[in-house]
Amino acid sequence: MTIHHKKRILVAPLNWGLGHATRCIPIINELIQNNFEPIIASDGASLELLKKEFPNLEAVELPSYNIRYSKNPNRLRLKFLKNAPRLLKIIKKEEKVIRELVNSKSISGIISDNRFGVRHDNIPSVFITHQLQVLSGNTTWLSTKWHQKIISQFDECWIPDYKTEKNLSGILGHVENFKSTVNYLGPLSRFEKHKSNINYQLLVILSGPEPQRTFLEEILFEALKNFKGKICFVKGVIESEQRKIQHNHMTIYNFMTSAQLESTINESELIVSRSGYTTLMDLAKLEKKAFFIPTPGQFEQDYLAKKIESEGIAPYCTQHEFTLEKLNHVEKYSGFKFETFDVKFADLFRLF
Repeated sequence: MTIHHKKRILVAPLNWGLGHATRCIPIINELIQNNFEPIIASDGASLELLKKEFPNLEAVELPSYNIRYSKNPNRLRLKFLKNAPRLLKIIKKEEKVIRELVNSKSISGIISDNRFGVRHDNIPSVFITHQLQVLSGNTTWLSTKWHQKIISQFDECWIPDYKTEKNLSGILGHVENFKSTVNYLGPLSRFEKHKSNINYQLLVILSGPEPQRTFLEEILFEALKNFKGKICFVKGVIESEQRKIQHNHMTIYNFMTSAQLESTINESELIVSRSGYTTLMDLAKLEKKAFFIPTPGQFEQDYLAKKIESEGIAPYCTQHEFTLEKLNHVEKYSGFKFETFDVKFADLFRLF
């Protein structure tokens, strides 16, 4: 009798905030549904989050990119340029680890969410990104060219967005004359919308690289002291155990699992968060009202916040401008309302 083993697919999100990891959750679930055996590969908080979500799956630690933001956002580009040689070394190290894993774990396919070295010449390799164009100010042409060159080394590029004119990523995920094989998946979210009673008037969701995550946490704790209503504050700090603290009108968590966060977002009237792309996809799925505070110095988040505001969906302000009064602007905006999009994962997985 022939025993058919499940094909093993390596799923490897970048550890930069939690967005890359969380948007891989629905892909991992679909792989399992389609009779594949996912193996998780990442580092730091992203790896810890996925291990908590999928305790029964094998998990592998990859070399860390160790991305931290400059305390001065104006020096962010300079810091990245200085770190470029170190990043190239890590990519080479990553490629070596992947070659070893493909042999030792009998990997049949690779899905990399923005990890440049997670690919193999002899194994179908997919790159997930919403950035065919990488905004970096007056060096956008260079960062875009470099990113597209990396993407072209993969067999396919999966973009979690609508292909149509009404979309979430705008000029980031829609460019002309890009030669690689591109599939638009529609927005990827681990969450489902369901009817809930409102339990919190405000939900704060933090994530992203340090030290800017901590800076915003401190600003919001101070500014929201006089907020009239119940607040849930999720710090986005992944630790071994969940901690919950009640402080006056504020319930504070270090982190939440996907199931908890899904319920809490559904039960919340207004969301305050960074304008990270994964957050936009989640809020679009759950059709929520939001207020955004882009990470200082991150051109992508600035662009997305301005795009969403210009379309009348949600307002934003810079980190140093935030005051409690700014939240009053939300009532003039529609909140998120996008069409549902059914991804044909079985067709995508035929690559493997």
